[in-house]
Amino acid sequence: MEKKYYRLSFFIDKVFRLVIIACILFVLYLLLGVTTFATFKVPTDSMEPALLPEDCILVNKWVMGGRIFNVWDALEGKEVEITRLPGFGKVERDDVLVFNFPYPGRWDSIRLDVMKYYVKRCVALPGDTFEIRDARYYVRGYDGVLGNIRQQDYLRLQLNGIADDHSARERGICFNAYPFNDIVNWNIVEFGPFFIPAKGAEVLMTPLNKVLYRNAIEWEQKKPLTLKGDTVLLGDSVIRKYSFRQDYYFVAGDLAINSQDSRYWGLLPEPFIVGKAVRIWKSVDKRTDRVRWNRIFKKIE
Repeated sequence: MEKKYYRLSFFIDKVFRLVIIACILFVLYLLLGVTTFATFKVPTDSMEPALLPEDCILVNKWVMGGRIFNVWDALEGKEVEITRLPGFGKVERDDVLVFNFPYPGRWDSIRLDVMKYYVKRCVALPGDTFEIRDARYYVRGYDGVLGNIRQQDYLRLQLNGIADDHSARERGICFNAYPFNDIVNWNIVEFGPFFIPAKGAEVLMTPLNKVLYRNAIEWEQKKPLTLKGDTVLLGDSVIRKYSFRQDYYFVAGDLAINSQDSRYWGLLPEPFIVGKAVRIWKSVDKRTDRVRWNRIFKKIE
């Protein structure tokens, strides 16, 4: 009897220890997921050739710091406050970012959708003035390369001689660009100049800036931004200038001819960024189900 009791006690003790170890590992996994790394699968070709569909990418959260927010409220579509843990770096131009798509319902209203992620390349930082000239990307005062130049030139060739959205759509290309307003009438070949807001930066509330920054200001203030004549109103109050509360970024897909990016929907708020994509840890060709071994642990550049 004592022997059976000893065996039962030994078995229970062993199971208890395994449960404790499993719980510790699970907690560590959650902590790493929140603070350090995450993985995502690339669903489309918008980042070719840097990233291919079915590439599984590793995202470094240490660069900006992990995000803390109420996931359950976010899943229910409620407004959530997002805070960040301390970061150990900063986003630079041409970094590849993973982020929550900020316009899941309508392209004129910023909202967090924790179930919808995009991966694009950062082509302009907070405080930059971004332009597209002859389909190529530029930041004033910066001489480096932005995005995939070959794909930008290919887009220009495909749109050679085309100056309207109807003709471009016949080739499968959306020609008109953010903010889709006659006051600027930008397109994906000629765009800007567009100042990308940095936290604390001020802009005058002119009719033009009301059009360019309405989405961001309404998201920050939770009030409508309207125009009465040449006067801009925030809610019921006249506003002459505005100081931004968040940093914003401008992102674009490397496959310029087929990418739903900031050229169409505008500013990416900093709190929506998950982190920087650093490596491909797995890649499978969905047409053949074969592993692309040459892409395993490839650095994302």
